[in-house]
Amino acid sequence: MRDRAVAVVAFGGGHGLHASLSALRLLVDELVVDDLTAIVTVADNGGSSGRLRGEFGVLPPGDLRMALAALCGRNEWGVTWSRVLQHRFAGDGEMRDHVVGNLLIVGLWELLGDHVDALDYVGRLLGATGRVLPMALVPMDITADVRGLVPDHPDALVSVRGQVEVATTDGMIDSIALVPPDPPAAPEALKAIEAADWVVLGPGSWFTSVLPHLMVPALRHALVNTDARAIVVLNLAAEAGETPGFGAADHLRVLAEHAPDLPIHTVLADQHLGSEELADLEQVVAAYGAQLVVDDVAEAPGTPRHDPVKLAAAFSRILAGG
Repeated sequence: MRDRAVAVVAFGGGHGLHASLSALRLLVDELVVDDLTAIVTVADNGGSSGRLRGEFGVLPPGDLRMALAALCGRNEWGVTWSRVLQHRFAGDGEMRDHVVGNLLIVGLWELLGDHVDALDYVGRLLGATGRVLPMALVPMDITADVRGLVPDHPDALVSVRGQVEVATTDGMIDSIALVPPDPPAAPEALKAIEAADWVVLGPGSWFTSVLPHLMVPALRHALVNTDARAIVVLNLAAEAGETPGFGAADHLRVLAEHAPDLPIHTVLADQHLGSEELADLEQVVAAYGAQLVVDDVAEAPGTPRHDPVKLAAAFSRILAGG
């Protein structure tokens, strides 16, 4: 047993952050974690989020909504509100494909005029176990330098702009940046990092959900200088568009290229790695000065999805041995 519960801040967006928050929420229930905060990417330009962003000039709400849904309780109230928040309208009219939670969040932003207050209100409505904060307080675009898009010049770099465009590129991403390059971070996010015992990066779309946090100068400075210990949760498989052909170690190499000054305490990988891939990962982790934890965290061997219960157990063991 730990002497005390701990404060954890998780970074990411979309389904990857949903998985890590679903796991960490279980540790709140078990009194292992007593303070849980999600800091969420806000660069989406597609789907319902992109439409609302374009029409109202607001932050894209979709990844924030998914984080809130992950933190809903497991009782009838929490499960019902999670379903409501995630409900997507059908039909053929203007509401088609809009999501209830996106509309609720944008409505509160308009009513209250404050991004963080509005998200806190939604969290209280849902009975959320933890707090959800945006990565920055203005909408932004991800840009990427991509190789392989010019047939006669395969090494030529082409700039691609937009989260959807970067995530679906046919080339190989070399590096990413943000527009604007120095977006204002939420003060509450910086305070959460300062107070954290552990921070968690990943899993998720590596170039459009995980790395963008390190491109926000204030967040990066906070992460580099915090006393919190950092856990990097590696993806279970390569992702078409963003990381084709990537092995486990390649995710860590890219992270080191974009944030060589970021101290990492633990790298968490699934146990179903081949011997060559595991040996490669062990070398990269050792070069980073981190410890490698190999555990059973996948829903099933070969699937790209993390199992929240297994992931929670792995987190618990890491925190206990921290």
